[in-house]
Amino acid sequence: MITRRQFLATIGYTTLAGFASATYAAVIEPGFRLNTVTYKFTPPRWTPGLKLRAVLLADPHLVEPHMPVRRWQRIIETANALQPDMHLLLGDYVTAHPFRTAKVPVAQAANAAKALTSPLGTFAICGNHDWWDDLTAQKRGYGPTVAQKAFEDAGIPVMENRAIQLKKDGMPFWLSGTGSMIAIHNHHWTSFESRADIQSTMAMINDDAPIIHMAHEPDLFPEIPDRVSLTLSGHTHGGQVRLFGYSFITPSSYGNRFAYGHVVENGKHLIVSGGLGCSIIPIRFGMPPEIVVLELG
Repeated sequence: MITRRQFLATIGYTTLAGFASATYAAVIEPGFRLNTVTYKFTPPRWTPGLKLRAVLLADPHLVEPHMPVRRWQRIIETANALQPDMHLLLGDYVTAHPFRTAKVPVAQAANAAKALTSPLGTFAICGNHDWWDDLTAQKRGYGPTVAQKAFEDAGIPVMENRAIQLKKDGMPFWLSGTGSMIAIHNHHWTSFESRADIQSTMAMINDDAPIIHMAHEPDLFPEIPDRVSLTLSGHTHGGQVRLFGYSFITPSSYGNRFAYGHVVENGKHLIVSGGLGCSIIPIRFGMPPEIVVLELG
């Protein structure tokens, strides 16, 4: 029979463990940890001999006190130290959750990103939160968003339904990007309109060089043509809480199918970054903030 002292001790240890877990999830993992995750493979339809190293930064969600500008700057320093051929920014530079002391204007995120340096340059797309945060874009139903203009003003091209050809060691490849699939919401937040135009984006490509495509939401992946060698996404944050390879809640119509990592379906390849920041609630557990490194070819 359990004694009163044993019962109280059990309650105490349980409370302490719960407090420690909550502190880790709300403070330590999202605010202090930073992983570097590397994927090394040769995508389909890839040019033989083309070696490309890219660093992906997804979903920083700048906000006080969880992701202040100074932490974003430290992440940028770490990204530069990885010495990639190019940096790719996958959207959601702002956040609007209520657990904050102050918002961070997207212009500050963009200005800090000017410090990213690589031979082929830095390229960005916008995420759904970048659209939702722009009330003018919501009202008129189209961009450019404040976020897009901020990054372009900082000298960083925004691949909003665009494609450009780049070269590494004289070998060409295409970099393309599309707008958010849930860019425009109605007044009641019950339906959304996409601003991802994959058809017109692919129409800009005029040769058979490999294509790397940036799409904020991985739910676009089933619509991506087989012609694309690799699709890169963020948005899900790996669910923010992920245990034993399972994300309990994901902002995706496909659940865990596209929640995180390297996905291969029907010969098509998708990388979903776990991201850097938080949305809805500022916690992470089993899904630390991460920088993604791609070693292609």
